[in-house]
Amino acid sequence: MAGSFVLESALQEILIVVKPSEDDRLTRLNVINKFERIVQTVEGLRGANVEPFGSFISNLYSKWGDLDITVEPLSTSSSVGRRRKQDLLWNIMRALEIRGVHKLEFIPRARVPILKFESKQSISCDISIDNLLCQIKSKYFLWISDIDERFRDMVLLVKEWAKAQGINDPKNGTFNSYSLTLLVIFHFQTCEPSILPPLMSIFDGNIADLIGMRSHASIETTCAENIARFKRERYRRNQSTLSELFVSFFEMFSKIKTYSAEHVICTYTGNWERKWSQSRWMMTSSPILIEDPFEQTENAARSVGIIEYYKIAKTFQETHDKLSSVLSKNSLIPILVRPEICRLLGVRAPQRDLSPLQLLQDLYV
Repeated sequence: MAGSFVLESALQEILIVVKPSEDDRLTRLNVINKFERIVQTVEGLRGANVEPFGSFISNLYSKWGDLDITVEPLSTSSSVGRRRKQDLLWNIMRALEIRGVHKLEFIPRARVPILKFESKQSISCDISIDNLLCQIKSKYFLWISDIDERFRDMVLLVKEWAKAQGINDPKNGTFNSYSLTLLVIFHFQTCEPSILPPLMSIFDGNIADLIGMRSHASIETTCAENIARFKRERYRRNQSTLSELFVSFFEMFSKIKTYSAEHVICTYTGNWERKWSQSRWMMTSSPILIEDPFEQTENAARSVGIIEYYKIAKTFQETHDKLSSVLSKNSLIPILVRPEICRLLGVRAPQRDLSPLQLLQDLYV
């Protein structure tokens, strides 16, 4: 195992670089405010609420993190239909084009229709319509962050590692950031003693079924009360250092190929659940199942392809093996961060022998 002091020191240095500053937060708020002013000029969206969600609201975003924004039309008494969402996003895109925003990408046939653009501050923004459920998911992660400060640090480190290893790219068949966050939650639920409770003990029920039936404030009150009770009644606190938790995370998921063949990663119950215990899991062809605790019929890892799944399993195993060796900081950091982060930390980035096709892919990712 890498010397605990060396690893702990490396992780803290990485966090100093990737954690956003107050200026980063204010820059994102400025982007949201400017976007909101543009939305108010769009026919059918005057008076609409413009709300951020995702990692920015969860406080799980890095200095370079994307910005997720939902536009909530005021005139609707129920959820907005898919065709209407597509039309509204098209109108927003036209309004952005008129104001000189050029890096636009409209994805109308995605599971949730999305409009992407890049702000003048080089922040990538994903726009959706009527996305209340994702707002609640984001707030939920913020609330459980209050249970233990190591949760946020761990999520930032795991997401940076996954980007460095090329397995945080759902468009190309690997994990989305939501799945990676659920993996961290699951690890914190199953370590000894546990750091986080099963999510069902924070909110019992399928939140997706309750949208429109219960207010956001009602859900927040229930979660806050249950989180406070868990913190109060917790028998003993997990005393592991961040580096110890980091190593045990990779120890657990180095076996992901073996476990996921017959099991589902279930943060709702905080257990590996057998696939045949639920018919909806038995019917799926996905190589890995990470149950969405807020939409329990959904697989949060549905983007993962079979070939990429083997790459993911191999990457977890190789990282675990390397962390089990005695490494210096200069040899450790390139495993955990992207080359540009290596340079910021004063560490030489590893040289890669890439094929011409890989070089082209890297240029456009």
